[in-house]
Amino acid sequence: MKLSIVIPVYNEEKSITTTIQKVLQAPVPAGITKEIVAVNDGSSDNSGTLLNELQNDTIRVFHLEKNSGKGAALRLGFSKATGDIVLIQDADLEYNPEEYPRLLQPILDGQADVVFGSRFISTGPHRVLYFWHSVGNNCLTLLSNMFTDLNLTDMETGYKVFKKTFLDQITLEENRFGIEPEITAKVAKIPGIRVYEVGISYFGRTYDEGKKIGWKDAVRAFFCILKYNLRRS
Repeated sequence: MKLSIVIPVYNEEKSITTTIQKVLQAPVPAGITKEIVAVNDGSSDNSGTLLNELQNDTIRVFHLEKNSGKGAALRLGFSKATGDIVLIQDADLEYNPEEYPRLLQPILDGQADVVFGSRFISTGPHRVLYFWHSVGNNCLTLLSNMFTDLNLTDMETGYKVFKKTFLDQITLEENRFGIEPEITAKVAKIPGIRVYEVGISYFGRTYDEGKKIGWKDAVRAFFCILKYNLRRS
């Protein structure tokens, strides 16, 4: 069995080498091989060059000519992934690759088709940061749950894991962070799909440290929840 780890990268020259190293070293259950699919999203710093230097048989690198957003990078990465299971890994190390076994276990046990890593049901360490971000996240998750009839605690999480056969059943459209509620809405519409959550730790960044999501993305997420849940197809 192969695990494809898709990493969207935009201006992460300070962390991308460490991220790749940690992903390579991350534990996975016996019998699973890893491939890394890194997508440089038109970075204006040295990220693309660093990725090219890291490229080998395990680390496959793709480039978008201009910055198009996390959603666009993920779409490209998903299309290039060859694994049986696909895991999203952000390049900024807010999420810990050491927790891959926890994320994969419900799928490997035959219980889940999709797993969300929740920052809000974990006993692991969490950096204490922006209060209004957490309020917004909770409100968006609640609104999403009202439409999907899922009882998620963290719809916006960056850790999402899929059986590739189910990921291939959805067509994604969002270019930026609206990809998170879009994925959730479209996954929820797949008949018989089994969605699980597991607790994860979270090492958030400040804006000075490179955090990119902002209030405009929250507004877009609200719109995406309505758009992709109310739309029939």
